[in-house]
Amino acid sequence: MLFRQLFDAKSSTYTYLLADAREGVLIDPVFEQFGRDAALLRELGVALLYTLETHVHADHVTAAWLFKQRLGSRIVLAASAGATGADVPVREGDRIRFGQRSLEVRATPGHTNGCLTYVLDDRSMAFSGDALLVRAAGRTDFQQGDARTLYRSVHDKIFTLPDECLVYPGHDYQGRTVTSVGEEKQHNPRLGGERSADDFVGFMSNLGLPHPKQIDVALPANLRCGRPETEESAPAWAPVVRTFAGVPQVRPDWLEEHLDQVLVLDVREPHEFSGELGHIRGATLLPVGQLRERLGELSKERAIVVVCRSGGRSAQASLILEGAGFARVANLEGGMIRWRSHGLPVELPPDDPGSHAFGAGI
Repeated sequence: MLFRQLFDAKSSTYTYLLADAREGVLIDPVFEQFGRDAALLRELGVALLYTLETHVHADHVTAAWLFKQRLGSRIVLAASAGATGADVPVREGDRIRFGQRSLEVRATPGHTNGCLTYVLDDRSMAFSGDALLVRAAGRTDFQQGDARTLYRSVHDKIFTLPDECLVYPGHDYQGRTVTSVGEEKQHNPRLGGERSADDFVGFMSNLGLPHPKQIDVALPANLRCGRPETEESAPAWAPVVRTFAGVPQVRPDWLEEHLDQVLVLDVREPHEFSGELGHIRGATLLPVGQLRERLGELSKERAIVVVCRSGGRSAQASLILEGAGFARVANLEGGMIRWRSHGLPVELPPDDPGSHAFGAGI
């Protein structure tokens, strides 16, 4: 089975990818991380069957709707969550299957009414959302929270799993990635050891936590499973696909058809530009080592496709340009090697390669 743990730094949210036989599920995907996660699925060759929500989140907007629209996955959410737009409203004991594996649904309310914990079929892994965190538990002071209910949920539905079962939380603010049932039963200061339900209620009643920063945006959106209030968006300038590393890319065949509409920025060295691979018609030469100091010579009004030998240096250059505020930038996928392998035309420069060098005002 394929397993990946992904992180959103803004909300400290963990997203989990599980896949078997190239069929996968994503648990708690984040709206702003859609491009990253979609790229990972594409690169690993995983067909996304479901997005699974552990609850209706108050600290980030889910990417469930985006994945449904773009990849055709189905949205899984607790029937008791009170949200609209879920394709598979689940209850205690239901199973979500992918490949030859499955996740069991366990209802663990208390943080919210619709909190779920997903348990892998061999009970080696559990995804607890905000019910059980590493040495902590989800807050119970808003959104149908109830400390006594959460205490029972954790003890009856999570602490009954094998001690060696790994527990993957929905969040962690101190960089901790995983715990185990045995660890939390022994060491959790809120729920472990001999602590009673009354102890837990007293602890949770005196946390004094601030109001969640994103709740006014996140909660209404997540009650729609992440669907925006308006689905209109500006058309993309090109069919850009962002890699898992965050690099925006376009394919050689698209560039060949749109050469007159973009600036092709070749970031190789001059001897490469004039070398055996040749260069793309109309390309402008600007070695990547000079890019930062000469950004002012580039127009932000023109779309830029960056190219190098294999796509590595140009990927770095694309990110430099994006970081400098160039909105329409893409790397040429595979660079000149891919361009030539597609049989696309190249220019071999004259004896004076300086005539093709980068000049001010372009």
